[in-house]
Amino acid sequence: MKNLLAAFTALVTLGFTAGAAYSADLVLYTSQPNEDAQATVDGFKAANPGVDVQWVRDGTPQIMAKLNAEIAAGSPAADVLLIADTVTLERMKQAGQLMAYKSPEAANYDKTLYDADGYYYSTKLITTGIMYNTQASMKPQSWKDLAKPEAKGLITMPSPLASGAALIHAQTLAAVSGLGWDYYKELKANGAIAAGGNGAVLKSVASGEKAYGVVVDYMPIREKAKGAPIEFVFPEEGVSAVTEPAAILASTKHADAARKFIDYVLSEKGQEGFLKLGYIPARNGMGVPAGFPSRDKIKLLPINAPEALKNAPGDVKTFSDIFAVKG
Repeated sequence: MKNLLAAFTALVTLGFTAGAAYSADLVLYTSQPNEDAQATVDGFKAANPGVDVQWVRDGTPQIMAKLNAEIAAGSPAADVLLIADTVTLERMKQAGQLMAYKSPEAANYDKTLYDADGYYYSTKLITTGIMYNTQASMKPQSWKDLAKPEAKGLITMPSPLASGAALIHAQTLAAVSGLGWDYYKELKANGAIAAGGNGAVLKSVASGEKAYGVVVDYMPIREKAKGAPIEFVFPEEGVSAVTEPAAILASTKHADAARKFIDYVLSEKGQEGFLKLGYIPARNGMGVPAGFPSRDKIKLLPINAPEALKNAPGDVKTFSDIFAVKG
């Protein structure tokens, strides 16, 4: 895992310094887009008047590089995390960096969506599938379609060094019979590029620079609703998913506010907020956003968080070697 963290740390910008001081009642580190992070904080503050919240936003690898630097310096600033994936939080749990809290709201969630000991809780289902420009000659329905000659030189995807969801996606497909790492080698041979995050993929395909992209679901679905010339496909083999879990740092100085934040994002009101933002809520009995199929129509591919954690350094290296990606 040290090699993975070293790669992540290489992505940290000059503005990220350890031990930043915050005067708020609660400090949130999150990988949500800026607009969504602000909406989440606004909703929490409306439900908890008088609680002052400050938040810091970046991709999960960058946020974790910042936080790890702060932990190493003995001064972590964050009270709560709301980031891409359970694998990252599983690592933190095993390292003793999270505080257990058994939220009463967990009764409304499938047990597979939260840690049994109360260290982290999923808040959404964010899948990764295929987007394509409506001018593209091929309308992909399968992951294997991206390896066809029609897609040669026209494919873009995020790098696991820039996106937690991209790492989970690569690990998930690598475990699928008939795909695996050989599939990624086929994509590379077909001219696929892997760089940056999901936002760069969206921009590239929506502009027509590339015809096909591997991307998280809500981005193209939102932009299609605004008139962008794009479509999103849930491939027939199934999709990977990250669940944007929330957790409390063991080092928090604001435990009461942190517990309130966990309860809020898991509550019906908090989940309605995520639904309005265009996400599939993780809570049972909730609807889905416009443009999405019903939850029972989406085939989720499995991933085991402890196994994915153990394999992460090797998987990052394998992906990086195939696509010549550097941190």
